[in-house]
Amino acid sequence: MEKRVTNPWAWQDQFGFVQANEISGVERTLICSGQISLDADGGVLHEGDMRAQVGTSMDNLETVLTSAGFELADVVKLVIYSTDVDAYLQSADVVASRTGEAGCTPAMTLLGVSRLAFPQLLVEIEATAFR
Repeated sequence: MEKRVTNPWAWQDQFGFVQANEISGVERTLICSGQISLDADGGVLHEGDMRAQVGTSMDNLETVLTSAGFELADVVKLVIYSTDVDAYLQSADVVASRTGEAGCTPAMTLLGVSRLAFPQLLVEIEATAFR
C-alpha cells in the first residue's frame, strides 16, 4: 500500500490531521462501525466525562483494528460524532496524541449531533483503514 498526503494549507497540522489521503496498492480495506465508550458487555462507561469517553472509544477502535489484523497506523479516515463539539475540542488532544504516536495522519471530520445510540454517550469515533 502506498499513501500520498494532500495538504494545500498548513493550519490542519496543529490538529493532527490531513486534508486528504490518496491510497493505492491496497490489499485490504476495513470499514469500522462507530466506536463508543462501552465495556465488553455493552455497558456505557464514563457518563458525563468527555475525555474518558474519547479515550475508551479510541481503546475500542484499536481493539477492533487489532482483531481484524490492522493497527492504528493503517487508519486513513476518522469521523467523530459528538453531542458537545466544544467539550470534544477540549479533549481532541487524546485522539491527536494516540494517532500521532501511531504515525497515523487521518483525514478527519467532526460533526455535532443531537444524540448518539445511548443518551449517556458524548462521542462516537468511526474509522476507515487500508492495508
